[in-house]
Amino acid sequence: MKERTKLALMLAVFAASWFLPVDSPRFMSAVDEGLKLLRWYAREHVILCLVPAFFIAGAISVFVRQGTVMKYLGPAAKKLIAYPVAAVSGSILAVCSCTVLPLFASIHKRGAGLGPASAFLYSGPAVNVLAIILTARVLGPELGIARAVGAVTFAVVIGLLMQLLFRKEEAARQAEGVVIMPDEESPRKLWQEGLYFAAMVGVLVFANWGRPAAGDAGIWAAIHSAKWVVTGLFGLALAVFVWRWFDRDELVDWTESSWTFAKQIMPLLLGGVLVAGFLLGGPGGGQGVIPGEWVSSMVGGNSLGANLFASVAGAFMYFATLTEVPILEGLISAGMGKGPALALLLAGPALSLPNMLVIRSVLGTKRTLAFIGLVVVLSSTAGLLYGSLF
Repeated sequence: MKERTKLALMLAVFAASWFLPVDSPRFMSAVDEGLKLLRWYAREHVILCLVPAFFIAGAISVFVRQGTVMKYLGPAAKKLIAYPVAAVSGSILAVCSCTVLPLFASIHKRGAGLGPASAFLYSGPAVNVLAIILTARVLGPELGIARAVGAVTFAVVIGLLMQLLFRKEEAARQAEGVVIMPDEESPRKLWQEGLYFAAMVGVLVFANWGRPAAGDAGIWAAIHSAKWVVTGLFGLALAVFVWRWFDRDELVDWTESSWTFAKQIMPLLLGGVLVAGFLLGGPGGGQGVIPGEWVSSMVGGNSLGANLFASVAGAFMYFATLTEVPILEGLISAGMGKGPALALLLAGPALSLPNMLVIRSVLGTKRTLAFIGLVVVLSSTAGLLYGSLF
C-alpha cells in the first residue's frame, strides 16, 4: 500500500472518529441493533449452519475427485447436464445465503465453471423447497408458484449469463489457474463416499429444520419435533463412517481444508452481519440507521421504482432460512405490492451484504458486481411482470 493511501485512510478514520454521532439516539440504537444481529447470528447460525458447511466444503475440496467436478460442472460439461446438476445440488441443501458460500467456494476451487458455480450459488438459498412451500401456505399459492418458477429459471439464466459475460476470463482461468491433477484411486467405494456426504448433508439440513407455522400438524411439524433425533442419527452414522473408512492423514487434510475455508469466510461474514444490522436493524424488528418506514413506503404499488427498490433492499438485507416469509407478511400488511413482494423473494434470500463480501473474495469485484446486477435486474423484471398480471 502506498504511503499516500495510508495517510488518506488514517485521515478518514480520524475524521470519522471526530464526527462520530454518539449523541444521536438513532445512531446508538443502530449500533445496538448491529450488535444484537451479530449475537443472534453467532448463536443461531455459526454452530448449526456454518460449521457443518465448512466441513462439507473441506470434504468436497479433499475427497471429491476433480475429474468428477469437471465432468458435471466444468466449462466443457454439457449445459443440459451442468446447470440442472448445479441447481439441484444447491437446492437440496435448503441453506441461507451465507451457509452456501463455503460450498460454492469449494466447487469453484475444484474447477467448476463460472456458470454452473453461479447457478449453484443462487440456487442454494433461492430454490429452497421448504421456503417455497411456506411461501405458498402463508402468502398464497400464486406467490409460492411464482417464486418457485422464478428461482429455478433464474439459477439457470444467471449461470448462463455469467459464463457468457466472462467467457474469455474463464478460458484463461481454466488454462492457467486450475491445475488438473490426475484422479487417484480412492481407498473407498463410491457408495461409501456417497453415504459419508449424505450424512453430513443430513446433519446440516435437519439441524436447521425450520419451526412450522402455528397449528400445523403435517409432516413438516412431525419432522421438526424429531429433528434432534434425526440429526443425532445422521451424526452417529457420520462418526461411524469416519472411524471405519478414513485414515488419520485423510482426516488431517479434511480438517485443514475446512479451516482454510473458515479463515477465508468467517471474518467477512461476521463483519457483514454487523454492518447489515447497523443499517437495517436486528432480528427483533428494531430500527437501524435506515428507518423501516422508508422501506415500507417505497414498495407500494407496482412501479418500476418499487420493484427495483424491493430487489436492492432485499439484496442487502440478511435473511436466515425461512425468515423472509414472516418479514414479507408484515410488509404486505403495511401496503407492499405483490410485484415488489416477489422481487424481494427472488433477490433477498440469494444475496446479503455479508454474502457479497465473501463472493468478492472468491470471484473478484467485477464478477461479483455482475452477479449482483443480474439478480437485481431479473428480480425487478419478474416482480414488474407478476404485479401487472396479479
